[in-house]
This record gives sequence, structure tokens and C-alpha cells, in this order.
Amino acid sequence: MTNVKTRAFLFLAILCSGVLAGFGQATNMNNATHSTELATLGGGCFWCTEAIYQMLPGVKSVSSGYAGGQKENPTYKEVCTGQTGHAEVIQVEFDPKVVSYEKILDTFWEAHDPTTLNKQGADTGTQYRSIILYANEAQQAAAQKSKAAAQEKFSSPIVTEIVPLKKFYKAEGYHQDYFRNNSSQPYCRAVIQPKVDKFEKKLKQPSKKD
Repeated sequence: MTNVKTRAFLFLAILCSGVLAGFGQATNMNNATHSTELATLGGGCFWCTEAIYQMLPGVKSVSSGYAGGQKENPTYKEVCTGQTGHAEVIQVEFDPKVVSYEKILDTFWEAHDPTTLNKQGADTGTQYRSIILYANEAQQAAAQKSKAAAQEKFSSPIVTEIVPLKKFYKAEGYHQDYFRNNSSQPYCRAVIQPKVDKFEKKLKQPSKKD
């Protein structure tokens, strides 16, 4: 009787392991065909930059969060003290077949003022600094090249940091899709809406052909 129970247990174990193995293979296959890339950027309040990039064709999703600092799992309240070293950033998931990383960077220079140190409008502090966090050498090279090209459009020196991304910490839930969910809020109406309107107008303009 014990042997029967043992065999039944082994059979169930083998069956379950086979199912799990099959599930793992399916997951890996899905990951192999995944064709999006990530860009991590900070240009002041992440509510503003999130709203801009959500409008850009080819962008699949935008997450607001924190990066560039030392503290693990920081909270919004902690980041606001300026003591964590983190900046408010967004992580953009995009389809490179539709929008290139270079276009992501072009939009970055348009979405904020990269010449003001630790400041965007009335928002001041190191958490509002201009920063590009690259994931690999290709992104690093593209960011440096883009920064040099963008400098020609500004009379003051660009102060944007270009640093490696160590870790991105997603912000609290109420920060996600902030403008979409709070468009009537005073800050959104006074600060974000004008930027959104300006960028929307630019998107509607005919693209220049080489």
C-alpha cells in the first residue's frame, strides 16, 4: 500500500514538474520575441515628463520613479528631502521600430530646460536635476552625441548628467498616470497642461524630410 502511495506521489510530482517546465519554456519564448527597449530620464517633476512621453508615438508605457541615488527602495517623502541622491525620473518602454532612442533623447531636450542646475520652474532641489541614465554603451554614446547636438540650441551650458543606470525604483501608485488622473488639479493645469499643449501642437506639424 505504501508503494502505491509512493508511486502516485512520484507520478504527480513528475507531472507537475513537466507542466512547470513547459510553462517556463513558453515564458522564455515570449521574452525572446519581446521587441521593446527602455530609456530612463529625469527632467524635473516626473508628472510633467511622464505626460509628454505618453503622447509620443511608439511609446508603449511610461513609469514614474526614482534613480541615480544611493538609498534602496526610497519613498517620495524621502526623495523630496534631497538626501537620498535620487532624482525623479521616468522609465520609458518604447518600440525601436517605431521610435528610435535618438528620438526619445530629442524629445527629452524639448520637454524641459537642461541648462538649469537642480531646478525646473518653481521645483528646486537635486531631485529635480536633469539626468540621463544609460543602460548600455550604445545608449551612453547616443546620449553624449545628442547632448552635444542639443547644446547648439541653447545659449547657456547644458548641465544634464549622463550616468549609468544602477537601479530604477518605481514610484508609489498615485504618481503613475498622474496628469491623466488629475488633469484638473492646479499644478497640472498651470504647469503640465501648457507643456502638453505645446508638445501636442509640435506632433501635429509635418515632419521634415531630409
